[in-house]
Amino acid sequence: CFKSMTLAYFDHNATTRMDDAVLEAMLPYFQQEFGNASSRHAYGIAARRAIDKARKQVAEAVGVQPVQVIFTSGGSEANNLFIRGAADSLKPAHIFISAIEHPCVLKPAQALARRNCDQWVMHQLMVNAMGQVDLDAAGRAMNEHPPGLVSAMLANNETGVIQDVASIAEIARQQGAIIHTDAIQGLGKIPVDFSALKVHAMTLSAHKIYGPKGAAALIVDKRLLLRPLIYGGGHENGLRSGTENVPAIVGFGVACELAQSRMATTARQVSLLRDHLEKGLIGMGAVIFGAGAARIPNTCYFALPDIEGDTLVVKLDKAGFAVAAGAACSSVNPGQSHVLSAMQIDPMLARCAVRVSLGTSNTLVQVEDFLQATKHIVETLRHISSL
Repeated sequence: CFKSMTLAYFDHNATTRMDDAVLEAMLPYFQQEFGNASSRHAYGIAARRAIDKARKQVAEAVGVQPVQVIFTSGGSEANNLFIRGAADSLKPAHIFISAIEHPCVLKPAQALARRNCDQWVMHQLMVNAMGQVDLDAAGRAMNEHPPGLVSAMLANNETGVIQDVASIAEIARQQGAIIHTDAIQGLGKIPVDFSALKVHAMTLSAHKIYGPKGAAALIVDKRLLLRPLIYGGGHENGLRSGTENVPAIVGFGVACELAQSRMATTARQVSLLRDHLEKGLIGMGAVIFGAGAARIPNTCYFALPDIEGDTLVVKLDKAGFAVAAGAACSSVNPGQSHVLSAMQIDPMLARCAVRVSLGTSNTLVQVEDFLQATKHIVETLRHISSL
């Protein structure tokens, strides 16, 4: 049985290893600079300055002013803050989300509609076979049911397919709607510009760009009215109370700065690796989901017919390769991917889905080893099946 000498991590859309420079920047704020940023003595002032610097670094990564950055504990909180915070500030209306949204957008939207079933009504923006939002259908649907809120992710966490958020935003704005994008998977992989996307709010997260877990942000238009999810001392311009996680916020800022400076080089590197990977997989008969659409450069979501994705993931893990059968957030509730369902992929093929998401530490040798291991596993499983 093929066995890789070292574990190759191919699951960067789930999370990333913290960059050494990020960790180094964070360390002083665990012990030496441990002050509460709301305190007015020297320790507190040092913490506040560190947060201010990080806010500026995050803002510069997406072309906004620091005051527009609201730090949260994670992408899930930021997405909930938009959905629930905006809904509480608006008259009830229709809410549209893309059919391929992350559960932390989908579920609060569903909860909003259930809680106010005679007021807020949820609709989904349908996608085509490539996983792209159907703009014509979106225009017709929003014209028929004028929305109050719209959310469409920039890049899908499973397929890597990039959405035309600016065009979706134009349709939404014509109806007077507030538009949001979850840009977590796009940050650091493709250029992300808040103004160019024409949105009112955007979600970012640190741990997808070699930063720490526990730090994220909702970027907001200065004119956007939100009600907080967490009340208290009025931190983050009154939108997210609670003592700030200074080390994580500092790490987020540094990770954003590094991601911007390295993006072009990283994109070229992982694109070459993915192209080589997909060429080898196609040679084995694999189907690449979303291959005909623009995708973030590191992501390959594939299926080898008749080879169950969960089985292949386990076998590859034993061979030394960390991959995913879909989104990491869905592993608690396994089942067919709602993304592939929205793309109308045959359920039998969807059961075979496996996601590889590459990062800066991956090499051509690892990709070659992965292809050899996959070929061996598939041949073995098919031989057992034939017996």
